[in-house]
Amino acid sequence: MREIIIESLDKIAKSAELFLELLGEKRVIAFYGSMGAGKTTFIKSICECLGVNETVNSPTFAIINVYQGSDCDEIYHFDCYRINSDKEAEDLDLGTYFYSGNWCFIEWPENIEKFLPEDAVRVNIKAEIEGKRIVTIEE
Repeated sequence: MREIIIESLDKIAKSAELFLELLGEKRVIAFYGSMGAGKTTFIKSICECLGVNETVNSPTFAIINVYQGSDCDEIYHFDCYRINSDKEAEDLDLGTYFYSGNWCFIEWPENIEKFLPEDAVRVNIKAEIEGKRIVTIEE
């Protein structure tokens, strides 16, 4: 396990850069954490590091947002909070995204756990006192 401590929002960009370095070639990233833990905020910072110029926000109702990175590859951002059944997950054809070779950032992956690739990186984000966040990367 590796851990990144985000001391404050002022330092989140450096944490996002370090996070990307630690991932290596992995592209499917599942973010676990309670409501308000900072999953979307951290994903936004990661996307900025990847050259996304668009507004990055949680795709709660759309379920999937697609962004363009600076290398012209698509970046997929999932919010699976509203997925209530395997049938709903199957209808999204998740494998098309997960095996595309593009970045896939997934919030609330517990709702689609059985559809995640074996090599998906599991990340836990925990809010601490005074806005500090602890990002734990499971290996």
